[in-house]
Amino acid sequence: MVTGLLLALAAAVVAALALGSVRVPPRDVVAALLPGAEPSPLRTVVVDVRLPRVVLGALVGAGLGVVGVVLQALVRNRLADPFLLGISSGASTGAVVVLTLGIGVTTAVALPAGAFVGALAAMVLVYALARRGGSMTGTRLVLAGVTISYVFTALTTLVLVASSRPEHFREALFWSLGGLGSARWDSLWLPALVIALALPLLLALARPLDLLLVGEEGATVLGLDVARFRAAVFVLVSLVTAVMVAASGAVGFIGLMVPHAARLLVGAAHRALLPVAALCGAVALVVADLGARTLVAPQDVPVGVLTALIGGPLFLWLMRSRYREGAPA
Repeated sequence: MVTGLLLALAAAVVAALALGSVRVPPRDVVAALLPGAEPSPLRTVVVDVRLPRVVLGALVGAGLGVVGVVLQALVRNRLADPFLLGISSGASTGAVVVLTLGIGVTTAVALPAGAFVGALAAMVLVYALARRGGSMTGTRLVLAGVTISYVFTALTTLVLVASSRPEHFREALFWSLGGLGSARWDSLWLPALVIALALPLLLALARPLDLLLVGEEGATVLGLDVARFRAAVFVLVSLVTAVMVAASGAVGFIGLMVPHAARLLVGAAHRALLPVAALCGAVALVVADLGARTLVAPQDVPVGVLTALIGGPLFLWLMRSRYREGAPA
């Protein structure tokens, strides 16, 4: 399965490098990527313009896919993802505050740090609202996430209006819609580092995540400190989400769609599910960004718009399916 997904990712990368406003034959794409290739305008297009964008898409897709799997296990609801739970909106607000106030904007860590604070605040608020009354249902979770998302979106707008600088509105549009057009080689190290550290750590936590699938009481009986484990993993997924949002903006529904596709391939055991979800997310976002660049070429559509157009109907279908199965919303 992993081999097949790696081949699919390689094919998606070659297609993304070959297609666009300037079409490059696949043979020339491969030649441009070989070490020692002669400098040329074609190589500049492939290596310096398109390849950073494709790599960022693969990293962000992998990160959001893994975060979606973990969130759905933590809250025991397969309709959860960073976008629906307001975490992406919180991260966007934190990044915009840092940008507007000019807090350390010369460092590569300032925007992700602000996004992390916003994402963590949003997650804490959503969880607290959804748990009021002693039980957490899917409907309450989604409603809490939508409410917090609106609150943070309003805060973002308030910060921008208070700044009265037009360039901040343009930057905020990037975070609200999601896009990979600003990818550069010198900005890829942080998302790559976070994925390289978070995925092995989450794989090490595969058994506790599996225990959560049997419910809080069952996991406690089997020796898991549910409250402490959940709090620690919430912080971790908030960090991953914040870095992804700081790099690409709020790309919605990847964290919702990818876990369902991965479960169809390998089942619900997290030791297999997490790496498959990472690869599925990478393929999905690379292909989505290719569509965003080519559907109305030469106009570049924000990739978040395309994922929302696909993910919105899918979310409604999943909601309808759960009601038909008699599962709580």
